[in-house]
Amino acid sequence: MAKRDYYGVLGVSRGASDAEIKAAYKKLAKKYHPDVSKEENAEEKFKEGLEAYNVLSDAKRRANYDRFGHAAESFGGGGAGGAGYANFNFEDLFSGFADSGFGDLFGGMFGGRGAERSRKGSDIKQSLNLEFEEAAFGAEKEIEVDRVEKCESCKGSGGEGSRTKVCEGCQGRGVRQRTQRTIFGVFSTASTCSQCNGRGELPEKECQYCKGQGNVLSRKKIKVKIPAGVNSGYYLRLKGEGNAGEYGHGTGDLYVVVVVSPHKVFRRDGSDVFCEVPIAFWQAALGDKIDVPTIHGKAGLKVPSGTQTGTIFRLKGMGVQQLQGSGLRGDHYVRVDIETPKKMSSREKELLRKFAKEQGKGPAEKFFDGLKKAFK
Repeated sequence: MAKRDYYGVLGVSRGASDAEIKAAYKKLAKKYHPDVSKEENAEEKFKEGLEAYNVLSDAKRRANYDRFGHAAESFGGGGAGGAGYANFNFEDLFSGFADSGFGDLFGGMFGGRGAERSRKGSDIKQSLNLEFEEAAFGAEKEIEVDRVEKCESCKGSGGEGSRTKVCEGCQGRGVRQRTQRTIFGVFSTASTCSQCNGRGELPEKECQYCKGQGNVLSRKKIKVKIPAGVNSGYYLRLKGEGNAGEYGHGTGDLYVVVVVSPHKVFRRDGSDVFCEVPIAFWQAALGDKIDVPTIHGKAGLKVPSGTQTGTIFRLKGMGVQQLQGSGLRGDHYVRVDIETPKKMSSREKELLRKFAKEQGKGPAEKFFDGLKKAFK
């Protein structure tokens, strides 16, 4: 039997986008899936649609098909039989059925990934406050985490000893089936048994410590090593330090999010550090060598004569270590602000008057003189 045109199977044009092809396949699959559809030849139509989608959703295979037709698939193109379900997310396909009970059905059909994910322990997110210097140079901190842990008394089984009994709720199957009558007909759906949580069995005697839950709530102290150069928003993932899963299933992770407290003197931008330092007007006018603070201690800075307020000086390599492990450090930037004396002695005032007389007109007067010339 000759194969139908793949574009015709999905009901799209040859210029259809990837999104249009995916949407068309989802529509076809929902209509003809053999576990849902009661139409004649539904399984064949479903397989035909899957084959068309596997080819048209792959850019290379689609290009070969457009050039050579079905012959391209016969010469190493990778037929639908080999592709199977690997190229499509069935959880995405049947997400629209969640409210009608089909979510449980299809979750169990395709490996039970949804149920397995729910049994795995959840992750924990916790913030960690650091001082400015701790973030810059690294530190080892100890945090307290409230989390779900495996019960040590029953080793997570939920029962005393190893004797178990078949769950009466699901008769050992781990799932409960129910029948629904809908406009499409009668459907049987399956969901995880809430009595045994899908295990199919229960302990003959519940653990008295955890009351059959297998887990207990506990507070634990955990040491966290903070690398040098972190900043607010940086997080560390501690694998396996999250909540314990149900009845021995996998443990979640702990995510520690760093929050750095502001510093009274320094400010950071990445690996660079900034600060402001006041200097006397005579230091700015005559020049001087001053000491300025950095995160690495005191450093000397040469202020040239004629320095203006707001001038920024750079101290190379005196900033924070970069996180990439290169050993390189950022720079330290110093902004100088000229400080005007609020109190002066009579002699200081007299000296300033002599200086002003030597200078003649002040900057503002010279500025306005220049404006007058410009507008003549």
